Formats: sequence, C-alpha cells, structure tokens
Amino acid sequence: MGFFDSAQEVFDKGVSAAKGAVSGVAVEQQAFVKGFVRLCDDGWRQGWHERNGGNATYRLSPEDVQGCRSFFYDTPSSWVPLAQAAPNLAGECFLATAAGSLMRNVADDPATNVGIVELDATGSAWRIVWGFKGGGVPTSELPSHLMAHTVRKDATIGKDRVLYHAHPSNVVALSNVLPADARIVTRALWKAMTECIIAVPKGVGALPWMVPGGVEVARATAEAMVGRSACIWAQHGMFASGATFDEAFGTMHAVEKASEVWRKTRMVAAALGTQPIEIPDAGLRAIAQTYSLAIDESMLD
Repeated sequence: MGFFDSAQEVFDKGVSAAKGAVSGVAVEQQAFVKGFVRLCDDGWRQGWHERNGGNATYRLSPEDVQGCRSFFYDTPSSWVPLAQAAPNLAGECFLATAAGSLMRNVADDPATNVGIVELDATGSAWRIVWGFKGGGVPTSELPSHLMAHTVRKDATIGKDRVLYHAHPSNVVALSNVLPADARIVTRALWKAMTECIIAVPKGVGALPWMVPGGVEVARATAEAMVGRSACIWAQHGMFASGATFDEAFGTMHAVEKASEVWRKTRMVAAALGTQPIEIPDAGLRAIAQTYSLAIDESMLD
C-alpha cells in the first residue's frame, strides 16, 4: 500500500549479519517476546487468522528496551515518515508482526515474522532496529496501531501496551447484520452474554467498512478507541487493546463468544418462531453495580 511505497529502502544492507544472528536468539528469549508469540499463536489456534490476516503490536516498557537494546542492529534501517505524527509516542519502541506474515509461522520463526521498530524523537518517523529478517517490514496496519496506541496510552495513563487485530468469524458475521453503530452493537453483545459487559464495560466501537491500511481508517479507529478497549471493523475484524497480552486476547475472545451466542440465539429463535430472551437493562446495571464497573451509561435505556 502507499504507506510502504519505499519499503525496499527500509532495510539498510549495512546491518551486521553477525549481530543479527545473536539478536535473533537473545531478543526471542525476552519475556515480552514470548508473550507476544503466544498471543499470535493462540489467535491462530482459535481460527482468527486466515492466510496473513491479522496483526499485533506491543509498546515496549523501558525495562524491555534495556533488556534487549544491546542486541539491536548496529545499523538500523532508514527512517520512514509517518502520515500522522504521534508525539506522545516519541522515542518509544514497538514489537510488531511483519507485513504479509502468517500468524501460524510466528512461533516457529519470530525473528522473521516479527520485529522491533523505534520512533524518532518527534514521533513522526520509524525505523527497524531488530527482526524482520530477510528484508521484511512491519504490518501495513502500523498507522492504525500507532494512532490507537496514542489514544490508549493517554486514556489509560500509559497502562495499555498491547494492540491486537484479528478476524474472528462471528464478529465479522455480526457486522454483516448490524449497522456500524457502537450503541446498537454494544447492546447486542452485552445482552447476549453476562461476561461481555465485564470484558468491555465501555462498550465496543463500530466502524463502517473502509479500505485497510490507510490514514482514514487509522484515524477513525483511534477516535473510536479513545474511551473503549475494542473496536469492530465492519466486514473485516476487530481491534482489542490491553495492558497485557492476556487482557487483549481476553477482550477479543469475550466479544467473539458473545457474537457467537448472539448469532446462534437468533438462528434457534427464528427456527422456533420465538423472540430471543435477553438480559434487561436493569440486569446490566445490576452487573455493573455488583462488579464495580464504570460502564458507559449511554449504552443503556
């Protein structure tokens, strides 16, 4: 896509092959890389990543960077400008899946299928400092990830570090039936399964279909995730944010399961000629009170 028109210039041939080989072992042994690999593999095993579908990023902590910086490439790639700067991410490092990589291959060869990019001192450009062996580049959804990281970092006071994008079948099916309206989608999911409001107390964002990989969808996703940890892309998939890999995966899993329950309930109800039985708004408020959830009240009648 246009964002990567100059991708062939990204990987500097001056990178030390010996250093790269060493880093491929050392960085892969870091706890955050192992957690990232597990996230990708778990999603693949759930069936959420057909072909090269889906991607993920993780914002490294200062301790993460300290633990592996000595293994970064001697000569990083050239700087690649961002279409929209992210000042609050200036100087940050991100572990990301590679463009075109298959989630099923991440566990077998992390150094090829993932890599670390570093943002410059203004948050307006990135460069590769580890991984993406063989001339790879980060996911084409990097703009969406970075813009979402920007708002989630601010919204959670730096707590959220993981952004996970997958293509769960039931979520996509839901978006083919319901309009791209956050309130309509959230109410459907909350009322289908008790655990859903606990997993996404602020609800789920919902965007109409857009061409992936561009600035337009990146901006829309960021706006939808200012106050929410999840956002559905119609006819495409979903983004989930979390402080940990388990949290991001759990959000994706809960929304996908609620979508499946919603779909199956309506299929059976239609066959029986009945109306689905849903959790009433009073019940949702009772859940919120019981579990001290700061829910988005605008989602309720």
